[in-house]
Amino acid sequence: MNGFSGVLGQAFGLILAWDADLVAIIGLSLRVTLSAVVIACLVGLPLGAVVGAFRFPGRVLADLLLNALMGLPPVVVGLLVYLMLSASGPLGPLALLYTPTAMIVAQTILVTPIIAALTRQAIRDLDREYDEQFQSLGVGPVARVAALLWDARFSLLTVALAGFGRAVAEVGAVLIVGGNINHVTRMMTTAIALETSKGNLQLALALGVVLLALALVVNAAVMAVRGLAVRAAHA
Repeated sequence: MNGFSGVLGQAFGLILAWDADLVAIIGLSLRVTLSAVVIACLVGLPLGAVVGAFRFPGRVLADLLLNALMGLPPVVVGLLVYLMLSASGPLGPLALLYTPTAMIVAQTILVTPIIAALTRQAIRDLDREYDEQFQSLGVGPVARVAALLWDARFSLLTVALAGFGRAVAEVGAVLIVGGNINHVTRMMTTAIALETSKGNLQLALALGVVLLALALVVNAAVMAVRGLAVRAAHA
């Protein structure tokens, strides 16, 4: 028990001292994750809105694909991105393997289907409510999607936060394509695994505390956004 309390105290000491290695790892993790979530939102929100708002041939297949891709195994995504970016792969000349860009690509592939699928459901529910009104006003496809996205903005912010929570906890894919290189591609999750195996429990636990704090902040933000949405609906 004393050993655990001692390690815990040292971990909080690293956080309070704003240890340089700790800061570098957290900074890279946030930069990679936020970049991936922004790109995933730019792709996933319009894609989910189109699938949710319109009836078209293959809509059922699109639903099935989105649902299936939500459960993509991270290590499989990491392997596919690795093969694409390796020296013998089609994108090998870009020399992106073992860089933050490779990790952003892997996280984007993982998060985009989640954002698209959650957006599809939110937009579909809203579209059923507004369908007759849109038809009576003669609203075009682009205006329809824009109106639905705007009206669902609080729900979609929750979707984005869910995507962030999924991405920031990712380890398998980023480990494969990033290589966990110190001061280059070392993320919080990969660093926790490495430092634990090395016996450097203080840094591993400090990173774990920060990761847990981020999870709590994301969940608190989701609850706050839902509260805003409820108040806006009754305003």
